[in-house]
Amino acid sequence: MFKDSKAFSGYSVTDLAAAKAFYTDILGLDVTETPEGLGLSFANGGQVFIYPKADHTPATFTVLNFPVADIDVAVDELTRKGVQFQRYDGEMATDAKWVFRGAAQDAGPDIAWFTDPAGNILSVIGGADV
Repeated sequence: MFKDSKAFSGYSVTDLAAAKAFYTDILGLDVTETPEGLGLSFANGGQVFIYPKADHTPATFTVLNFPVADIDVAVDELTRKGVQFQRYDGEMATDAKWVFRGAAQDAGPDIAWFTDPAGNILSVIGGADV
């Protein structure tokens, strides 16, 4: 039924102007603006729609992942732009650079998590084909 659909994902934010500035200026994405919200388009054809919601509550899970060739370079660049990464303990413990080193533990890829201005969790995933 939906096999050939041009499906897309979406999530909410509290402030469209702050979201637009973050996704454009910090992440360097092309952002389109519509009366309903913001559109993000990616090289692989994927799309995300970001819409305003006054009573927005951020998800407790990652809503958007960015595969990168070198996670350390990506973390350094985003940190220079003011992004603060999330620290986790336990099974997915992050190191001093805020990266979960899954590849070194045969526990998946290297991942570093951060949030957008509305608190939505995003990640960079290292070693991924880009």
